[in-house]
Amino acid sequence: MSEMRALVVDDEPDLRELLDITLSRMGLEVDTAENLAEARRMLSANNDYALCLTDMRLPDGNGLSLIKEINRDHSHLPVAMITAYGKVEDAVTALKYGAFDFVSKPVDLEVLRNMVRTALKLRREDLEAPSKKKKEEAPDKDTAHQETEGQSELMEQLVGRSQTMDRVRKTIRKLARSQAPVMISGESGTGKELAARLIHDLGPRADGPFVAVNCGAIPSELMESEFFGHIKGSFTGADADKEGLFQAANGGTLFLDEVADLPLAMQVKLLRVIQEKSVRPVGGREEKKIDVRILSATHKQLKPLVEKGDFRNDLYYRLNVIELPMPSLRDRRGDIRLLAEHFLKVIGDQWGEPPHKLSTGAMEALQTHRFSGNVRELVNILQRAVTLCEGEEISADDLDLEKSPVPEEGVDVQPPEDRSLDDYIEDIERRILENALREAKYNKTEAARQLGISFRSLRYKLKKYDID
Repeated sequence: MSEMRALVVDDEPDLRELLDITLSRMGLEVDTAENLAEARRMLSANNDYALCLTDMRLPDGNGLSLIKEINRDHSHLPVAMITAYGKVEDAVTALKYGAFDFVSKPVDLEVLRNMVRTALKLRREDLEAPSKKKKEEAPDKDTAHQETEGQSELMEQLVGRSQTMDRVRKTIRKLARSQAPVMISGESGTGKELAARLIHDLGPRADGPFVAVNCGAIPSELMESEFFGHIKGSFTGADADKEGLFQAANGGTLFLDEVADLPLAMQVKLLRVIQEKSVRPVGGREEKKIDVRILSATHKQLKPLVEKGDFRNDLYYRLNVIELPMPSLRDRRGDIRLLAEHFLKVIGDQWGEPPHKLSTGAMEALQTHRFSGNVRELVNILQRAVTLCEGEEISADDLDLEKSPVPEEGVDVQPPEDRSLDDYIEDIERRILENALREAKYNKTEAARQLGISFRSLRYKLKKYDID
C-alpha cells in the first residue's frame, strides 16, 4: 500500500492538510490540488492514482465535472465526493455521475478511513487481476478492469446469452465497483437477490458479510429492534443485548428485499441511518458507526407509491440512486433452453440423479409458455416434471402447463394413484428440506433463509420428519 498515491482536490487549506495527514498515516502518498486546473494537470502527469477525493465546489468549477472526466479517461480510478453537511442532493448527484462514494463535511475520520480502505481494495484487485489482453487490445472503456477467473465463474450464475442478459452482466460489473445504493427492480422470480449477491461478491466488500432481509416478513412492532438491535431490558422480552441487521452487515452489504413494504415510521429511521452512517440500538444512548452498502429490491412500482404518500420521496431518491432492472423471462425467451438445461442439472445434482432431458415437444411448450413467475416458476415446473416423469426424458405432458400455472413458491403435483395426497406432499417436502440442508452445508439458519421460512419453522419441520 505504501506505493499507492491519492489525489485530494479541495480549496480549503485546513481540510487538505487534514486529509493529507489522515491518508499518509494509512500508508498513502498524497498529492493535493486546490482547483480543477491543478487537479487535471496532476491526473495527466500521473495515471497511477489509487484514489481521488474532490470537493463539490471549487474556485474554477464544479467537482462533478472532474468526476465525469475521471470516469471517462481514468475508469480504473475510484473517485469520492466531499459534500457540505446536509447536502443530500449533492451526494446523490455525485453518485449518479459515477462517484465511488461520498463523505460529508465536517469529515468523520472513521467514515473516511472505511471508505478509503474499500477503494484501495478495488485498486489492489485491479493490480492483481491477470491481464488477458495487451494494452492496445484492452476491452471497451465501460469495463474498468479484467475479470479474474473467480469473478467469471460468479457471473456464470446469471444464465443466458441474450443481449438483455449481457447488458445486465455489464451493469452488475460496473455497480460492483461503486458504493452507490442500487435499486433492483423486476417481477417476482427474476433473480433480484442473485443480482444483489453478485454486486456484493464482485466488489471490494466481498470479504464482508452479505445480509439479506425481506422487509415484508418482519412484524412492524419488531422492525426497529431487528434492524438496529436492542439493549438488554429495553422492553419486555429483551433478555440480552441483540445485534441488529445493520451491525451484522457492518463492513459488507445489507440487501433490503421488498423495500416497498416498509412502514412509513420505519422509512424515516432508515433514511436517518443511511445519511448519518450510524445506528442507535433500541434502549441505547450511544450511536454506533456502521460501514454498510445498501442494496434494495422490489417487484412493485415505487414511483406511484411515492405519489400516493405511501413511500417517502427522500428515501426513494436515496435508495434509487442507480436502478438495475431485471428482465422478465418473457423478454428473453431465447434463454429458456439454456436455463432449463442448467436447472435440470442442478435438480439432478441436488436429488442425486442423472439430469433429465427435455423432449422436443416439452422444449417447445416451455418456449411458448407465459411465465408469470419467471425463472422461479420455470424451476418449479421442472421440479414437478422431474418428480412426475417416469423415464429420463420429460414430455410436454409431464410439464402439465395447461392444467394449472405453477405458483411462485412450492410444488404443485398430482400424486400417483396408489398413494394419498398427504403422503405424497410430505415426501416432496422432506426431499426439499434435505436438499436445502445439503445446499447450506447443514447450516440450519442458511437453509431456512434459502427456503424463505423462519428458523423456528425449519426446526419444527425437521423434527416432524425426524431429519437430523
